[in-house]
Amino acid sequence: MTDKKQIPYKIYLEENEMPKQWYNVRADMKNKPAPLLNPGTLQPMTADELGVVFCEELVKQELDDTTAYFDIPQEILDFYKMYRPSPLVRAYCLEKALDTPAKIYYKFEGNNTSGSHKLNSAIAQAYYAKQQGLKGVTTETGAGQWGTALSMACAYLGLDCKVYMVKCSYEQKPFRREVMRTYGANVTPSPSETTNVGRKILAEHPGTTGSLGCAISEAVEDATSHEGYRYVLGSVLNQVLLHQSIIGLETKAALDKYNIQPDIIIGCAGGGSNLGGLISPFMGEKLRGEKDYRFIAVEPASCPSFTRGKFAYDFCDTGMVCPLAKMYTLGSGFIPSANHAGGLRYHGMSSTLSQLYHDHLMEAISVEQTSVFEAATKFARIEGILPAPESSHAIKVAIDEAMKCKETGEEKTIVFGLTGTGYFDLVAYEKFNNGEMSDYIPTDEELAAGFAGLPKVE
Repeated sequence: MTDKKQIPYKIYLEENEMPKQWYNVRADMKNKPAPLLNPGTLQPMTADELGVVFCEELVKQELDDTTAYFDIPQEILDFYKMYRPSPLVRAYCLEKALDTPAKIYYKFEGNNTSGSHKLNSAIAQAYYAKQQGLKGVTTETGAGQWGTALSMACAYLGLDCKVYMVKCSYEQKPFRREVMRTYGANVTPSPSETTNVGRKILAEHPGTTGSLGCAISEAVEDATSHEGYRYVLGSVLNQVLLHQSIIGLETKAALDKYNIQPDIIIGCAGGGSNLGGLISPFMGEKLRGEKDYRFIAVEPASCPSFTRGKFAYDFCDTGMVCPLAKMYTLGSGFIPSANHAGGLRYHGMSSTLSQLYHDHLMEAISVEQTSVFEAATKFARIEGILPAPESSHAIKVAIDEAMKCKETGEEKTIVFGLTGTGYFDLVAYEKFNNGEMSDYIPTDEELAAGFAGLPKVE
């Protein structure tokens, strides 16, 4: 093991060390994710059917379970160079404050204007839309990080961008909304009166604060009813995890540079983009029997799809217009409480990650909101970065694992994903600082209502 003094606070890769390909973890999975199903026929979706909603090249990536590596187009690599590689940081100050023998590293993805890792896939999806000759794209956003990233990518490539933003986040995060508009995006609070499915949801749930499932339905309807548009998604899909593998590939290259072997890898989990991206190359080693790691997914107790959900086919959206995916889900009709981690307020989880979890290749933990903000505040005061609420779920569990090391005396190496910054989440921090933040955990009866709406698939 490399001596501690030789490891810098921030490990950067040189330009010639940057990954030139994305890694597809499905290629190494013995049990592949179940196929997407047509909501009408309940048969596996074909490329032609998916091509009505998604860009052609992205459909190919979505359906490919065998190709391990995809070349990253040069134009995307050139865009990545504006903010990548992102630093892998040794949390020396946090280690000292916790008085733990654990070695803690975090991969910081907040060093771009979108404030998160979402730009990694946004530029890829916008690029393929541009290559196809489309006019623009539609999408949904929760906390606003994905919407911000996509608006940046579309502005760079000259594409139109329509964003349906979960209503509670639209109201809680007005400045995130304005960043999107500054980059030229049209931003609509969801559910809205501008789509058929939005009007239907509002009629059935008056005063609803919305959900990612609602916003997805509206964005898909908008894309499929306007010529020259396609829908793009910031999480959940296989193609997104593929693009986000740049996070894990950089992380692994930086660790290998100093001969560092992680024991525990931790990521927050909403739909799966950051978690899947961070763990993919390490999971590949585990799947191939080359090395072993402990992977921990951390989700909010208010939206516990992994820890309390069911592994079943379900609609990806509340309006039930999208394909069915086999995943850990709370039911597409489940609308989470209006917690402050908007990016984690999704009823389901990536099919790829769901299969890995079902095969006991990773763990999952749910944590309550106030404990997450306690960890976020501690991290901000010690490490000097104000973390996003989503990222702070991983911080919470990383601190917990480091404290376990203190109790046992084990010198484990912990790596977690710091997916972004919390500078647009100050309403949430205000609630916490004022003692006005509360925890919400759905009852078994509330979850049962969501499960009752699961489609009957043999």
